[in-house]
Amino acid sequence: MAQTGVIIVAGGSGRRMGASLPKQFMMLGNTPILVRTINRMRESLPAAEIVVVLPEEHIALWHNLSARFEVAAHRVVAGGKERFHSVAAGLAALSDEVRYIAVHDGVRPLVSKKLIIRLILEAEQHQVVIPVIAPADSCRIIEGESSITIDRSTLRFVQTPQVFHAEVLRKAYEQPFSTAFTDDASVAEAAGYAVHLCEGERQNIKITTPDDITLAEAIIATRDEEI
Repeated sequence: MAQTGVIIVAGGSGRRMGASLPKQFMMLGNTPILVRTINRMRESLPAAEIVVVLPEEHIALWHNLSARFEVAAHRVVAGGKERFHSVAAGLAALSDEVRYIAVHDGVRPLVSKKLIIRLILEAEQHQVVIPVIAPADSCRIIEGESSITIDRSTLRFVQTPQVFHAEVLRKAYEQPFSTAFTDDASVAEAAGYAVHLCEGERQNIKITTPDDITLAEAIIATRDEEI
């Protein structure tokens, strides 16, 4: 498998958690969320370059916290105001030797090794590959004071890691920032690249609220950690 670079974006706060500690540093079981995320990427891609992007004001806290746990080798760089600027900082920290780049949310620690490897393999055939899942619930779109049902079969929820040919992502990030960018795939799409969808995982949740912590702990208690 060709050399891969991994950018883990961990710029969240504890606001929606109702906590003073940034959510990526909170404990999941007996391990910080971000430690679990880094280690899962290393288990899946042993030779990958891993760059973790943090707000500059959180870097010292991370160094102090991570020193207490077994965490895979990684490089830490300071991010920017928006996710776009943080990913750009991660890109600059990767070597020119990487052929594929996976961009992953620091608070998605439950992604399986199978999915990560499958995304990398799909990227051998497609320039941009993203994991998605179909909504399980009915969906409505708000129109003023009313709403209408929309066909959920046409919708997909987008996850990470999103995997790109390195030259594609680097070229895409030469564009100026736009508020229309919702994720890294949207940046590549705006640069003219097609996005290939790959089936994601319902357990690959993004931990944002206290309920997500509870769900993640339940998943860890029941799943095979070798998945």
